[in-house]
Amino acid sequence: MAFVTEDNITDLAVKRWATAHSPRLAELMTALVRHLHAYAREVRLTEEEWAAAVEWLTATGRISDDKRQEFILASDVLGLSTLVVQLNHHFSANATPATVLGPFHIDGSPATPFGADMSDGIPGTPLFITGRVLDLDGTPLPDVVLDVWQADADGAYEAQLPDIDEARLRALYRTRADGTYCVRTIAPRGYAIPMDGPVGDLISGTDISCFRPAHIHFLIDHPGHEKLITHLFRQGSEFLDTDVVFGTKDELIVRFTEEPAGASPDGGTIDEPYLHAEFDFVLQPRAAAGEARP
Repeated sequence: MAFVTEDNITDLAVKRWATAHSPRLAELMTALVRHLHAYAREVRLTEEEWAAAVEWLTATGRISDDKRQEFILASDVLGLSTLVVQLNHHFSANATPATVLGPFHIDGSPATPFGADMSDGIPGTPLFITGRVLDLDGTPLPDVVLDVWQADADGAYEAQLPDIDEARLRALYRTRADGTYCVRTIAPRGYAIPMDGPVGDLISGTDISCFRPAHIHFLIDHPGHEKLITHLFRQGSEFLDTDVVFGTKDELIVRFTEEPAGASPDGGTIDEPYLHAEFDFVLQPRAAAGEARP
């Protein structure tokens, strides 16, 4: 019988977890044990620090629910979410880059016609986003669904607001036969991530900025192509260089042009000045994924 010592505990734990029935689970868990033990040794983890970490994880679980996922937020601010995106989405150089999903996506947004206003009277500067969805070779893709969501002018998502029982600043748009789409909403603003939970407590003990630059989320999952989860960021926004979740990419920064009242990009008219952003989403075909850049 091998009695446990500081020197052999890691090898013993790795040996036990190597018995996992799934080879992949065995790989994941044995590597996790090795890295966790190495971390504890490197920092000389104290019992008090270990207990504090357990309490932090417990509090993170308690505050999470079907509208708030504090563990995703923790993963985001640690840079892990972005790393996992980078590891799993090595798109070609011409494809639109992926970024983090974030903790506030809600499934089942309502289908919305071309150019319809998903802000539905919520205060803010009107914004139209237009463009095309294209294949990697430049071919327009018809009937592509764009799942769009964003925070309001105060930086709050629907999932953060109590007593909301209908879709708020989220919708499903669809491309036309020529691959064009038109989203109407309000201009996003930069905002602080939720600071009233365990993640906020942790960040408060650092000089890390808790803010995200102004952005709108898009999820495009079209047959035959890699799923694209991405953002569009407003050019000139604060916090582009210090995005707390490491989501900003040069290719996703878009100019919001100021336009006068009158003809609008959806083919109608608008009686107040508005902003207009143009962006073409380029999807990576699944068959070409192996040809992606490193």
